[in-house]
Amino acid sequence: MNSSSSCPSPILEEEPISTNFPVIQLDLKLEDTQRYPIPDHPDKLNDFLCGVLQDPKSEELAYEYYKKAKEKPEFRPQRPVLKLLIRYLIQSDKWGLVLSLADDFKKYNVFPDSFTFSTLVSSCIRARRFKIVENLLENFKSDSKIAVLAFDSAMKGYNKLHMYGSTISVHEKMILAGIPLDSRCYCQIMKAYYKLGDAEKVVALFNEFESRKLDSKPMILRQIFKILCLSLGRSGQAFQALEYSRDMRKKGILEDSSIYSSLICSFANIREVEVAEELFKEALEKRMLRDPEIVLRLVLMYIEEGQMEKTIEIVKVMKGTANLKVSDCIFCAIVNGFSKRRGFSAAVKVYEELKYDGCDPGQVTYASVINAYCRAGLYSKAEMVFSEMEEKGFDKCVVAYSSMISMYGKTGRARDATRLVAKMKLKGCEPNVWIYNSLLDMHGRAKNLRQVEKLWKEMKRRKVAPDKVTYSSVISAYNKSKEYEMCVRYYHEYRINGGVIDGAMAGIMAGVFSKISRIDELVKLLRDMKSEGTPIDERLYRSATNAMRDAGLDIQAKWLQDSFKAK
Repeated sequence: MNSSSSCPSPILEEEPISTNFPVIQLDLKLEDTQRYPIPDHPDKLNDFLCGVLQDPKSEELAYEYYKKAKEKPEFRPQRPVLKLLIRYLIQSDKWGLVLSLADDFKKYNVFPDSFTFSTLVSSCIRARRFKIVENLLENFKSDSKIAVLAFDSAMKGYNKLHMYGSTISVHEKMILAGIPLDSRCYCQIMKAYYKLGDAEKVVALFNEFESRKLDSKPMILRQIFKILCLSLGRSGQAFQALEYSRDMRKKGILEDSSIYSSLICSFANIREVEVAEELFKEALEKRMLRDPEIVLRLVLMYIEEGQMEKTIEIVKVMKGTANLKVSDCIFCAIVNGFSKRRGFSAAVKVYEELKYDGCDPGQVTYASVINAYCRAGLYSKAEMVFSEMEEKGFDKCVVAYSSMISMYGKTGRARDATRLVAKMKLKGCEPNVWIYNSLLDMHGRAKNLRQVEKLWKEMKRRKVAPDKVTYSSVISAYNKSKEYEMCVRYYHEYRINGGVIDGAMAGIMAGVFSKISRIDELVKLLRDMKSEGTPIDERLYRSATNAMRDAGLDIQAKWLQDSFKAK
C-alpha cells in the first residue's frame, strides 16, 4: 500500500487472516469454468476461491468462479476472498468490476480489512478512477466506522496527488453525511488547507479538533501541531506560530526540526533579529538545525540590517557546530550583500576568506564574484576565477560570460571579447541582450559601424529583443560617426516600439536634432519628456535653449524656460 508517512490510516480491530490456502493447480482457460464445477460446501467454496486467486495460472478465472459462487444461496464470502479479489482487480486494472464487488460488501455485510480497504481507495485515486472513489464513499457513508476509514484514505490519496480541492470536497461530504472526523482526518484536511495557503481555515480546524478532545496517537498529534505552526509561519503570523509551538512543548509533544526551520525563517523575514537569533541558538543546542534554508534567511536578514560581520559568523557556526554544508545560494548571498553594503572590493575579500575556510563556490557564486572582480578593476583575478569556473564544469553561465565580455569591451580587448563570444556559442550557450549590449557599446566606441550593423542583424535573426541600452548604444555609435540620419531612424523605431525617454537618450538625441537643425523634433522630444515626467539636466536645458534661439524660435525657448526646472 502506498500510505502517507505523516498520517497513517486507522487499523480496525480484526482477527488475523491466513492466506495459506491450498493452491488449485489447474491449467485452466476461460471456458474451463464450465467443465470444472465448484464445491458445494460454503467453507470449501471459500478455500477453493482463495486457491484459485493465489495461482497466477488460474487467477484470471477467479471472478467467473466468484460469480458462480454467488448463485448459491448459502454462499457468504470471507475476508481472505475479498482481499485477494481486490488485489486481483487492482493489479489487472479491472476497475469496472470494483463497484460490483463493493456492492457485495454491503450485501453480505462482510468488509475487507482496513489495510485492503485503504489500498482499494488509494489505488482508485492513483489510477484516476475518481468516479469509483465517489461511489465507494457514497456506499459506505452509512457505516460510521468504515466511512471514517474510507474518507480518510480518500483525503490522503488526493493530498498525495496535490489535489487539495478534492480533499476539501471529500471533507465537505463527510460533514454533510454527519460522519465525525477522527484525528487522522483532521490531519489530512488541515494539510490541504495549509498547502492552499489558507492559514485561517487551518486554525479554525485546529480549534475544532482541540475542542473535541479526541484520543490521538502522539505521532498524529505532532503532525497536526506541525501543520498548524508551518501554516501560521508561512502566512507571516510568526508570533502566533511561536505560541503554539511553546504550547506543543508544554503538552509533552516531541518537537520537530521543520517547525524550528519555519519559525526562524518567519522571524528572519520580518526582521525580528533577537527572536530569530534566540530560536537559532535553541535549535542549535537541541540539534534541530537540519535545513540550510534557515542560514540563508538569517544571512539575508543580517544583510538587510547591515550587520555584515554576522553573516560570516553564522556561516562558521553552520560549518562547525551545525555540521551543514554552505550552499551556493548562501555563499552568493553573502558576496552580493557585501557588494551592496560595502562595495566590490569588500565583496571579493570576503569571497576569498570564505573560500579559504573551505566554502565551495558554485555557478551562481562564481558569476557574482566575477562581476565583483570586474567592477573592482581586478581584471586578471576575474580571468583567473572565470577559468577556475570553467574547469569545474560551469561553462554555460551567461551572466559570467556577460561580465567578462563587458570587461574586455571596457578595456579595449575587442579580440578577446569576440573570441569569448565564439567559445560561448560553441558550447551551446546563446548570447543574451546584456552580451549584445556590451559588444555594441565596445564597437560603437571604436566607431566600428560594420560590426554594429552585423550585431544588430544577428540579434534580429536570433530573436533577441533589444532594450533601452541596446538602442542607446546603437544610436551613440552612429552619433560618434556623425551618421545623424541613422540616429533618427533608430530613435523613431525605439519610440514606435514603446521605448521611454531617459536622460541618456534625451542627451544624445537633443544633440543630434540640434546638429541637423530639426528644431521641431527637438521641441517634440522635450514635450515628450515633460509628458512622461523625465527630468531635464542643466546641460541639456542650455543646449536646447541655445539651439532654439539660434533658429529664431524665441517663443519655444521661452516655453522651455517656463516648462522645465533645470536639475
